[in-house]
Amino acid sequence: MKTIKGPGIFLAQFIGENPPFNTLDSICKWAKDLGFKGIQIPTWATSYFDLQKAAESKTYADEIKGLVNSYGLEITELSTHLQGQLVAVNPAYDKLFDGFAPEKYHNNPKARTEWAVQQLKYAAKASQHLGLTEHATFSGALLWHTVYPWPQRPAGLVEEGFKELANRWLPILNTFDEAGVDLCYEIHPGEDLHDGISYEMFLDKVDNHKRACLLYDPSHFVLQCLDYLAYIDHYHERIRMFHVKDAEFNPTGKQGVYGGYQGWVERAGRFRSLGDGQVDFKSVFSKLTAYDFSGWAVMEWECALKHPEDGAKEGAKFISEHIIRVTDKTFDDFASTGVNEKLNKEILGIR
Repeated sequence: MKTIKGPGIFLAQFIGENPPFNTLDSICKWAKDLGFKGIQIPTWATSYFDLQKAAESKTYADEIKGLVNSYGLEITELSTHLQGQLVAVNPAYDKLFDGFAPEKYHNNPKARTEWAVQQLKYAAKASQHLGLTEHATFSGALLWHTVYPWPQRPAGLVEEGFKELANRWLPILNTFDEAGVDLCYEIHPGEDLHDGISYEMFLDKVDNHKRACLLYDPSHFVLQCLDYLAYIDHYHERIRMFHVKDAEFNPTGKQGVYGGYQGWVERAGRFRSLGDGQVDFKSVFSKLTAYDFSGWAVMEWECALKHPEDGAKEGAKFISEHIIRVTDKTFDDFASTGVNEKLNKEILGIR
């Protein structure tokens, strides 16, 4: 067994215009002072990180890594959640997702997709230059608008959708393979890969590509009423990343999983700061440790109620207290009689 690394923090929800959140230098100091040991960098934050430059210049990547290391921190992984979303966008969502790309690609879905694919390929090389072995992203979605269909889905629609999704991702997965980096899809509502079954359908279409791995985040499964502990049993061999995020689901006589079009505070299912929700993190950390997960435990803050700075301060402590330092001995070693082949044969009745 291996001890999970952490605590880490995903910077996406903290980046802003005001200190200490306006530069990579100052946010590193802030994170270190809170007790974090690693940062996960969102690559769309161009004021923090130049993805293309990191892909094309090992010197630049070394400079970024050196800056982070100077604060006693490590880069846990890079993230292309927004760019990954744009690899596959159903036309119904074109206007909504244009904002994830530079303005020059707006109203041009083909060019936007080409840009997104290139961003993922840059991310593979940038990760390699930084010495990283995992990368976080979304799958995008061609089928999400049919997840609870009326009228019913036409025959063959799902198969065609996953075939196309695989065609778009296979060249990217191959680029990550060349770089020696696992591409970890965050299984998430709004993506075509939103649960175990949809992930398996995708795996089948990409020939079980060894780099098509998983970012595990139990909060999304709480809101789907999916067994997030059994999920680890099913997919632990593919889980390479871990977002530590809490959630709660409190259905009423008026609303359930779909939330009645309400805002986050009013929904039956909502994300919470660590320790304020319903996720059984003791069991989560125990299962991941028993299955030899050796990656980072990275806090992602998305609480509907608590201030992000309070969530981060509490989150660093919460993760530290849940990481299990694995034992190097068995508790009953003191009673061991050692290996005695003759005795063992006598006990078994072997003559």
